[in-house]
Amino acid sequence: MDFSLWPSAARTWQEVLDGAEYAERTGWYGVWMADHFMVNGDDLSLPMNECLALLGGLAVRTERVRIGSMVLGNTYRHPAVVAKQAATLDQMSNGRFVLGIGAGWQVNEHEAYGIELPPVKQLLARFEEACQVITGLLAQERTTFDGEYYQLTNAPLEPKPAKLPILIGASGEKVALGIVAKYADEWNHWGLPEVAEHKGNVFREHCERIGRDPSTVRRSTQAMIEILVPGDTEAEERRDRRLAAGQPTIMGSAEYVLDTVARYPAAGVDEFLVPDGFLGTGSRRFDALERLREEVFNKL
Repeated sequence: MDFSLWPSAARTWQEVLDGAEYAERTGWYGVWMADHFMVNGDDLSLPMNECLALLGGLAVRTERVRIGSMVLGNTYRHPAVVAKQAATLDQMSNGRFVLGIGAGWQVNEHEAYGIELPPVKQLLARFEEACQVITGLLAQERTTFDGEYYQLTNAPLEPKPAKLPILIGASGEKVALGIVAKYADEWNHWGLPEVAEHKGNVFREHCERIGRDPSTVRRSTQAMIEILVPGDTEAEERRDRRLAAGQPTIMGSAEYVLDTVARYPAAGVDEFLVPDGFLGTGSRRFDALERLREEVFNKL
């Protein structure tokens, strides 16, 4: 199983870059950026940098790690524009970019910027059309598409990338995982190993219905993860708050974290992402990441 870093877009550009350079230097597999315009909470004065701008910077400041969006909200940009941006990032990164996309969900962003957030049924129908638009533009010389939400006429996309993986972030079992089965090269969802196992079983059923081998889709997941240092009451309080909120959380002794993470491959997970937004700043952040790398990831 591969391990990747997910720097918070709420960090400064320099902090994001420091994280990516650390990941590249110490052997991490990839670096992912979330696509949000503000925090999902009441304090809208807190900072949040834009995903694609950050990825453009990382594309030219790294050489080895994969970089990707985790994930672009479909409601924020026309899918043809997204395909063009992705093809350009593929060039800038020498083929290391992964286009991560999702239906969109964060209510306060849509309300504050006046962006429509339709009901779930329409949201998913729009997203499936977007997947058709993007895959068509990436694969065909010209794309004509006449959907309910998007219309393209003899549309080009040049230059085309040699191979640009499409990752879909989704967990909805009735419809969303069916979209993943149809269009994704990679699939991401949050969850502990038991959730990953369950979602994998549901996904397998969607694949069987359309005749696709589920093993052809690379899977990734993430949880709030940290090795707790004895006596660090602040970290223990963070763990307790996240557990109380029902967030996927792996925080405890090195042995506990190792035992939990070691269960993911059997659940079908190929890549584990480490969100760093709650790990503090400066040396504290990198000390926490090094403990994970040395005491967990290097032992698997």
